[in-house]
Amino acid sequence: MTPPDVPGERATADAADRALKAAARHSAGRTAAVSGCSLAAACAALAEPAVLGHALDLLLRRDPSGTAWALGCAALTAAEVLLDAATARLTGSVDARSTAWLRRRGLTALLRTAPHHAARHSPGELSARLTAHAAGAGTVPAAVATAVTALLPPLGGLVALFLVDVWTGLAFLAGVPVLALLLRTFARASGAGVARYQRVQLALAGRLAEALAGARTIAAAGTVRREAARILAPLPELAREGREMWRVYGGAIARTSALMPLLLYVVLGVGGMRLAAGALGVGGLFAAVRYAGLAAGAGAVTGRLAAVVRGRAAARRTAALLELPELPQGDREYTADGPGTLELRAVRVERAGRTVLRDVDLCLPGGTTTAVVGRSGSGKSLLAAVAGRLTACDGGRVLLDGTPLEDLAADALRREVGHAFARPALFGESIGAAIAFGTRPEPGPDAVRAAARAAGADAFVRRLPEGYRTPLADAPMSGGELQRLGLARAFCGAGRVLVLDDATSGLDTVTAREVEHALAHGVRARTRLVVTHRAATAARADLVVWLENGTVRATGTHALLWREPGYRSLFGWDGDPVAGPEAGDGPHPGAGPAAGGAGR
Repeated sequence: MTPPDVPGERATADAADRALKAAARHSAGRTAAVSGCSLAAACAALAEPAVLGHALDLLLRRDPSGTAWALGCAALTAAEVLLDAATARLTGSVDARSTAWLRRRGLTALLRTAPHHAARHSPGELSARLTAHAAGAGTVPAAVATAVTALLPPLGGLVALFLVDVWTGLAFLAGVPVLALLLRTFARASGAGVARYQRVQLALAGRLAEALAGARTIAAAGTVRREAARILAPLPELAREGREMWRVYGGAIARTSALMPLLLYVVLGVGGMRLAAGALGVGGLFAAVRYAGLAAGAGAVTGRLAAVVRGRAAARRTAALLELPELPQGDREYTADGPGTLELRAVRVERAGRTVLRDVDLCLPGGTTTAVVGRSGSGKSLLAAVAGRLTACDGGRVLLDGTPLEDLAADALRREVGHAFARPALFGESIGAAIAFGTRPEPGPDAVRAAARAAGADAFVRRLPEGYRTPLADAPMSGGELQRLGLARAFCGAGRVLVLDDATSGLDTVTAREVEHALAHGVRARTRLVVTHRAATAARADLVVWLENGTVRATGTHALLWREPGYRSLFGWDGDPVAGPEAGDGPHPGAGPAAGGAGR
C-alpha cells in the first residue's frame, strides 16, 4: 500500500484553509452579522432562565412586580426567536456568497492555467469539485461563526448553574469530561471518513464523465454492460464509506443524546434535595434545570462541528483547483502593426520529467504558411500550443515581431494569435454567437458570415431553421461541420498569427482545399502555422517543418522534403518519389495514402 503523502496533504489542507479564510473575508459584513445575531440570541437564551425563575418567585409571592418580569420574559423569548430567524437568513446568504466565490475562483484558476495542468483532473472530477464540493466548502465560514457562538449557551449555562447553586453545578460538571472526549473522538473519526468518501465520489464522477464522452464508441463496441460495471465498481466502497461516515456521526449523536438526559436528571435530583433543605427556591430550581439544559446543549455543537469537518474536507478538493499554477503573462501592448514574424528560439518543453520538445529553433516569416508534420507523438500539437502560448516553455522563448509572448498582456496575445482545433468546443447562445465568441471588438453580422464562408460553413448554416440565430442546442452537426464552425471562429478573430492544430482533419478534400485557399487569400491573419497529416496541405505550404521525437529533423518545401523516404512514409507513400508532390489531391502521394498518415 502506498504511504500517504503527509507533506502534500498538509499543503493541501493549508491551501484549503487559506481559501476558506478568503471566502469569509469576501462576505465579512454578513459573517459578522451572523456572529452578532447568533451572539445576541445566545445572550437572550442565557438571560431567559434567570428572568423567568425570578418572575416565578415573584408571582408565587403575589408580588405586583411579577407581571412586569413576566412581560420581560415574553420580550426575551420573542427576541430570541427573531434573532434565530435572522441568523438562519444571514447564514443562507453567506453560504451562497462563499460558494459562488469559491466556484468563481476555482473556474478562473482552471481557465488561467496551461491545458496540461488542467488535464490532471478528469471532467467528472472538475465538475464535482466545482459543484458539490464547493457548495460544501461554502458552508464553513457561517458554520464556524455560529459554532463559536453556539458554545456560549453551554458554557454560560454552566457558569450560571454554579451561580444559582454550587452543588447543582458540581453535579453537572461530573459528566463534562465524558462529553468532551466524545466530541474530540467524533471530530477525528468524522474528518477521516468524510475525506475517504469524497475521494471515492470523485473517482466515480470521473469514470461517468469518461463514459458519457465516449458513449458512441461504447455503443459501437457493444461494451455497455462492461462499462456500466466499470463505472459502478466503486459503489460498494462508496456505500461502505458512507455508512461508516454516518455511523460515526450517528454514534456521536446517540451517545451525547443519552448522556445529556442523565446529566439533567442528576441536576434535577440534586436541586430537589437542595429545595427540600431550603437552600434553593422554586424559581432557583427552575432556573437551575433550564441552565442545565443549556449546558447540556454542548451535544448540539456536534452537528455544527460535523458541518465544519465536512466543509473543510470539501474545501481540500476545491483548493486543488485554486492551487493550479497560472500561466505567466505580461502587460505589454503592441503599439504598432507588424508582419507577424514568429520565432522559436531554443524552445524546450518537459512533461512528467520527460523532454517532449528539445532545442526547437524556427523562424516563420510574416505572411507565410508553415505546415508542421510528423508521426504521432512527435510533438506537433505541443509545438502549436507553445507557438500560440497556450502553454509555457521550460526553456527558450517564443517571439512575435520581436516581442516575447510571455511579455504580452493576455488580451493583446489573444487578439493577435488565434487558434483552431481538431475537436473545437463551441460557446454561445446561437451559431452566430459561437463564431463571434472571443473576438474583440465584437464583430458584426457581415464579418461573421464572411468568416463562415471562408471556412465553408455558410451553406449549411443558412439551411438551419433560423440560420445564424439558430440556438446551438437545436443545431445537430457532424464532426466536419463542427470543425468548420471552429475554423470560422478562428478566421473571425484572426490577427497576426493563426494556429491550426489539425483543424481540417474532418473536412473532405474539396472543402479542405477551399479552406486552405481562403486561409491564404481571404483571411486577415498574416502568418499561419498548420499542424497537418495531409500531404496536399503540406504541398501548398510555403514551408514544412518535419518533427521527429520532439526535435526538428528538417525544414524546407514539401517538394524538397519529398525526396526523403522517411518523409514520404509519414503519409504512407512508398512509391516513386518522382510521381510529384504537386500533382494535386488525386490518387498520388499528396492525398490517397494520407488517411494512414502522421496523425496528432
